[in-house]
Amino acid sequence: MDLTTGIPAVDTVLVWGGVISLLATVVTVLWRAVRALAHFAGRAGQFFDDWYGEEGRPGVPERQGVMQRLGELEDGLAHLRHEVRPNSGESLRDAVDLANRRLARLCPDPEDEGARPPEPPSAL
Repeated sequence: MDLTTGIPAVDTVLVWGGVISLLATVVTVLWRAVRALAHFAGRAGQFFDDWYGEEGRPGVPERQGVMQRLGELEDGLAHLRHEVRPNSGESLRDAVDLANRRLARLCPDPEDEGARPPEPPSAL
C-alpha cells in the first residue's frame, strides 16, 4: 500500500504537520504536568509552613506550628476540666450544684418529695 499522495510538496507538508502536531501534544502534556507538580509543591510548602510554623520577619508576625498550638490547647483543656468537675468548691460545676441545692430547698419538686426527705434549713 502506497502512503504517498504522489505530490512531493503535499507529502512533505503532511509529514511536517504530523511532526508539529506530535511535538505540540508532547509539549502541552509536559507543560500541564509541570504546572500540576508546581501547584502541588506550593500547597505542600504551605502545609509544612503551617505544620512547623514560621519565624517572624519584617512586617509578618511569627506563627506557631501545629504541635505548639496543640500544647496550648491541652493547657486550656486542663483548665476546662477543672471547671466542669466537682472539686474544692471553686469550679463552675460546684457553683451550679450549690445553686441547684438551694433552689431545690426553696422550690421542691412535687414528684421528688416522696423520694427523699427535705434537707434541714441552713445559713445561706
